[in-house]
Amino acid sequence: MESKQPKFRIGRLDHVHIRVPDRDAAARWYSQHLGFEPVDEYDFWATAVDGGPLQISADGGNTMLALFETSDGHPMVPQSNGVAFSVDADTFIAFVRSLPGEIDHTSGGPLRPDHIVDFDLCWAIDLVDPWGNQYEINCSAYEQIRAELIEADAIEAVRYWPPDLRRTYLDSRP
Repeated sequence: MESKQPKFRIGRLDHVHIRVPDRDAAARWYSQHLGFEPVDEYDFWATAVDGGPLQISADGGNTMLALFETSDGHPMVPQSNGVAFSVDADTFIAFVRSLPGEIDHTSGGPLRPDHIVDFDLCWAIDLVDPWGNQYEINCSAYEQIRAELIEADAIEAVRYWPPDLRRTYLDSRP
């Protein structure tokens, strides 16, 4: 029997969402016992975004843990444990343009292009498998995705914080 090749192939493991009651205590534990350190490139999310993740890595940022503090009043989408994969821009664009399909969004219903999230440093789209496991596909080719997909296809991306927050953060750094 001939097997059909999938239309889309997932990229490399980027990060895993980890829920912890105290993000700083967890970062210290992961550092002391497993060699993880904060990834400076993503400090914006940890320090400027209320409820944002602290990205830590033991391999220089190639694979990371995203530490989210658990709380009832979490200002972002309620996080659960999940796995994020990173893909290149061409793969991300092809995947998004293939939607909707037979993959569901985390909120239920078919995954659509307007489920893309603008994280200021990357673009992401969240999905679930048929058993409820959550995944994120992200692409760090920010400007290429903005120009060739978001603007070209007139997609209204989801934002969890104001668009000028990152600029304010960058301007406040020494």
